[in-house]
Amino acid sequence: MAEVIGQGLMLVGALFIFLAALGVVRMPDLFMRMHANTKSGTLGIGFIMLGAAFCFSDSTATLRAVAVILFMLLTAPISSHLLARAAYFSGIPLWEKTLSDDLRGQYDMVTHGLPGGHDAEAQGAVPSRDVK
Repeated sequence: MAEVIGQGLMLVGALFIFLAALGVVRMPDLFMRMHANTKSGTLGIGFIMLGAAFCFSDSTATLRAVAVILFMLLTAPISSHLLARAAYFSGIPLWEKTLSDDLRGQYDMVTHGLPGGHDAEAQGAVPSRDVK
């Protein structure tokens, strides 16, 4: 029974990874491709690792599968965010049918920080809000 559940989870994971690959091929701009790949790829790897944990039904294999899932949940969104931010600063164009650009005019292109945010406080541009 555990093997059937494991194989089903692996199949669902493979479908999510297929959707991630399809999103990379079909989406019109870099930012949408990264979104599709990060979300679907992370879910796909998570389901495949859960399936492997069910198939092997060993405590060390389960622990390793959970560690891989946690690692992917922590690193994939962060790396995707950093790559998208670097692409935005580099001037990679948005899709021509994009309705709004919420970041336009928000970033300081020299310091790559948000005015009035944590980055500005660290650079001394905004007085600290420390309560004494």
